[in-house]
This record gives sequence, C-alpha cells and structure tokens, in this order.
Amino acid sequence: MVVGFTIWAGAGIGFTLAPLFTDLGRGWVILEQLLHPNWLFIFEVGNAWLETLAIAVLASLFGCAVGLVAAMLASSVTLPNKAWHQVIKWTLSVIRSIPDIGYAFLFVALVGVGSLAGILALTMFNLGIVAKLTSESIDAVDRGPLEAAAASGANGIQRARWAVYPQVLPNFLSYSLYVFELNIRASIVIGAAGAGGIGNVLLVQLGRFEWENISALAIATFVVVLAIDVASQAIRRRIT
Repeated sequence: MVVGFTIWAGAGIGFTLAPLFTDLGRGWVILEQLLHPNWLFIFEVGNAWLETLAIAVLASLFGCAVGLVAAMLASSVTLPNKAWHQVIKWTLSVIRSIPDIGYAFLFVALVGVGSLAGILALTMFNLGIVAKLTSESIDAVDRGPLEAAAASGANGIQRARWAVYPQVLPNFLSYSLYVFELNIRASIVIGAAGAGGIGNVLLVQLGRFEWENISALAIATFVVVLAIDVASQAIRRRIT
C-alpha cells in the first residue's frame, strides 16, 4: 500500500529527477555564488536582525499571556460550564488551523507592511499553541488542592490562581520558551510576507538574485536559531 500510494503521488504531480541532470549547468552558477557568501552583508542589515528579535520577544509575551488565560477557559478543571468550555476549545481549534504565514498576509492587509503585522500574526500563532498545551497540563493537575480550595470557600478565580496556576507554571514556562524558539524561525518566514524583520530583507535579496547575500543570511539564521535552541533547552531542563 505504501509503495502504491508513493507511485500514485509521484505520477499525479509528474515527479521526475531529470532536471537535476539536464539543468545542472544552469544551477551551477547559482550554487557557485551560494558557496561564496558575502559575510559583510550580515552586519549591514543589523537593524533587521534586531527587528526580528523584537518581533519574536513581543509576540511571545503577548501570545503566552493571552494563551494562559485561554487555557484556563479551555479546561474543564477551571471552567466547569460545559457549553462555554466547548465554545472556547472550538475557537482555539480554528485559531490553530491558520498557519503563521496566513496570519501574516491577513495582518499586513489590515495594518500595512511592518513589524506590527508580524507581532500580531505571531501572537495569534502563539495563542493557539500555548493554549492547547497548557490546557492539557491543566486537565492533568492534582485535584487535591482544588478540593481544598473549594472547601475553604474559594471562588473559581481563586481556585485557578492558588490551586491550578502553581502546578502548571513550570510547564507553562517551558511552553513559552518553546514558542519563543518557533517565533525566531517564523518571524523570518512571515517577514517575507511583508511583516518586517530579516525575512523582508531576504525577500528583497531573492528578487535581486543576490545569492551571495542570501547564502550569508541563511548561514547566520542557522547559527542564531541553533544558539537560541540550545539556550532554551538548557533553561527548560532547569525549570522542569
């Protein structure tokens, strides 16, 4: 069955490896330029790198803050009302179904080209991820503190604050660092849609066929993302 589906998929799109051999001469010119990156260009676009980092930080802050509130509303532990609980979960499912680049195009159309569109796009993207992961952690909390808080006369907000929040805080911080990692990568992609940052610079260089600059940006992006991943993983191990 796997082989059959693979053949069907390849035949359906006319898959062939022939261009790798017939167009190799044309591609070699581009490959040669990519193998000689213009390292100075990395520093010439320093402001774009800072803008990308700022977009990732602000989107993480706003998205995780709203995502924590949405997670509380999406869990039956903190929102016993079944009707509202289902409405919130369905809404979050719709939010998660739209990719980050889709939100980028939407907010660029609404607020124009620039970093604001990128922040809003990634905030929505983060909201869906953080709310889902955190709500699942809330569903798995120890019910003992909840029962103790209810017996002492605490209302719903107080139970969530003192009985649920302390239990899910380590996981929530881990999820927040995770979406920050995603934001660094995603901010580059959505920048190509006009949402600001280094992605916008990359799009311009692609239009100019400046392959030496593109190669330098690609390598620098790899180093930055790798460094943030390593640092984030170390922090997550300490808090969990």
